Amino acid sequence: MKKIVTAIALLGCASFAVTAQAAGDAEAGAKKIAVCVACHGKDGKATAPIYPNLAGQSAQYLESSLKAYKAGERGGGMAAMMTPQAQNLSDEDIADLAAYYSSQEP
Repeated sequence: MKKIVTAIALLGCASFAVTAQAAGDAEAGAKKIAVCVACHGKDGKATAPIYPNLAGQSAQYLESSLKAYKAGERGGGMAAMMTPQAQNLSDEDIADLAAYYSSQEP
């Protein structure tokens, strides 16, 4: 029984470590916002009401949204614009951008 509990605890720690490593780098994200700022603004506050504010959004939400656009799995009015933009991003770029915009004040 002790071995099972220990194994479960180790698996939990290992999954936490993987999650922590997967988090993006906000500082690196700040250097990758050139295309995003046209609509979402440098600080994540949209330049026009039709674009969503990204400042303060959950990094997980931003990352999953960009990955869905990249895969062509997200529809809606902005999909035609966002899908090609997201397809130019690596997974690291996506994580970094999500970290940057989630760290901005809403």
